[in-house]
Amino acid sequence: MKGLFHYSTTHRRLAGLMLVLLIVSACSSRPITTQRDGVSRHLPPPKDIASIPDALPKTEPLSSYGNPDSYVVFGKRYYTLKEARGYSERGIASWYGSKFHGRRTSSGEPYDMYAMTAAHKSLPLPSYARITNLKNNRSIVVKVNDRGPFHDNRLIDLSYTAAWKLGIIGEGTGLVEVITIDPTAPDPVAAPIPTNTNPPILKGLPELFLQVGAFGSPTNADRLKQRIEEQLQVSVLIEKTINSTNPVFRVQIGPIASVELADHLTQRLDSMGIGNPHVVIR
Repeated sequence: MKGLFHYSTTHRRLAGLMLVLLIVSACSSRPITTQRDGVSRHLPPPKDIASIPDALPKTEPLSSYGNPDSYVVFGKRYYTLKEARGYSERGIASWYGSKFHGRRTSSGEPYDMYAMTAAHKSLPLPSYARITNLKNNRSIVVKVNDRGPFHDNRLIDLSYTAAWKLGIIGEGTGLVEVITIDPTAPDPVAAPIPTNTNPPILKGLPELFLQVGAFGSPTNADRLKQRIEEQLQVSVLIEKTINSTNPVFRVQIGPIASVELADHLTQRLDSMGIGNPHVVIR
């Protein structure tokens, strides 16, 4: 029995290692940027791409190897969520196309650039989400079946069709809101109401910021603000909010004119020792 237990334990460990390797293998082939990707002449879009239906939310078992507690890609560790319910986040969406068509996704399904799917770093695989383009208010429902995108400041990677329907193919990126869908709800495809409701966008068009720090002390926040303004020559604001009973002073760069500029600023911040800025859209 002891020998059998050792054998089983060893194989469980090997299986766990293979699980992570499979995910890393699937995700590490994911694009760092979509600018060099697109539509191949060998795989043209269907003429009726506009009629491709949204993903239909349904209850499914979780992928047997697509949901480890955590995994590492490019030296960074990511943690997966235990459930999708209640997730709501704004951020930058990108897309991937023919370079990855047919390849195995992290859930085990082959990637179909003309299906309504997406990749996310932490949502359970599979799960379903409504994606809204905050600039034009177009909205779609996708199945999240892959891991990614592993690019600074990106929230979600969309299939070609999903990105086309949202109107972000040309620019390559878009400012979006992602809200997960509960397949067991009476009307799951209706616009879901997040549990952590994001503040409304009042000016009609979303504005992009990079949050570089949050402090309990206004002095520390102002010190960082002055340092960034002096070295990067950009506009920096301090947003005061009340967290429980204590004030929090958030240092944010912006509004930023484009995603490309946000990427450039992220690199400059990293050279200053300020890493992992948080994208804020309002």
